[in-house]
Amino acid sequence: MAEHLASIFGTEKDRVNCPFYFKIGACRHGDRCSRLHNRPTISPTLLLSNMYQRPDMITPGVDAQGQPIDPQKIQEHFEDFYEDIFEELSKFGEIETLNVCDNLADHMIGNVYVLFKEEDQAAAALQALQGRFYSGRPIIADFSPVTDFREATCRQYEENNCNRGGYCNFMHVKVIGRELRRKLFGRYRGYRGSRSRSRSASPRPRRERDYDRRDRERDYRDRDYHNGRKDRYGKYDRDGGSRRIGSPKPSRSPAGEGSEERRARIEQWNREREGKL
Repeated sequence: MAEHLASIFGTEKDRVNCPFYFKIGACRHGDRCSRLHNRPTISPTLLLSNMYQRPDMITPGVDAQGQPIDPQKIQEHFEDFYEDIFEELSKFGEIETLNVCDNLADHMIGNVYVLFKEEDQAAAALQALQGRFYSGRPIIADFSPVTDFREATCRQYEENNCNRGGYCNFMHVKVIGRELRRKLFGRYRGYRGSRSRSRSASPRPRRERDYDRRDRERDYRDRDYHNGRKDRYGKYDRDGGSRRIGSPKPSRSPAGEGSEERRARIEQWNREREGKL
């Protein structure tokens, strides 16, 4: 039973714990949810709820006065906010991921998720943010259970085909420009130019996946095939014979001996064998 409960924890089959809170750190039902919200006491991830106030909060692409807004202006407004938050939070430690939601539902709109490299860095940032304000609004910060954003992010949104729009229950993560990303994350050692939305491990470097050409050639030279079968102890000689690595090469191949010489050699071997017996 314990193994079964562990296997379904945080999934739709779990009738006790809320899967949405487990996956995205937020639930549309809030405290009225019929399932438990297991709030972590420590985590490398902080959730700053409803922090980003987009200029088209009421209607996407339109300001409060009903006038259309240039998409470039909206992006510049967002990137100014992103850089400001990044610079402030990076004072407490290395930031691995900083995601800002583009969703419109009340429980997700303007949510900011910051994933630090270490839990104690997130704890220091949480303590420093208590009682502070941003743009005249109090900062609401808590530890979040989200550490792998692959389960939290809407993949249809990334492919520009989410039919739920801004009211999707999975994260619609706003994207910053390449130059800003390089400027902010490029300060960290090992940055490769583009950040993943998850903490999944990077593929091994090519030098570890593939043999160097010289290594492959040396590996082939060290192989020996004797009578069509691989001899891991042997080394292939120029004359087609096989010998052990380090053993002296025979001065004359037995195949080149005459019939009388071969009979004499066999008789000598038999006498030596009988003498030992």
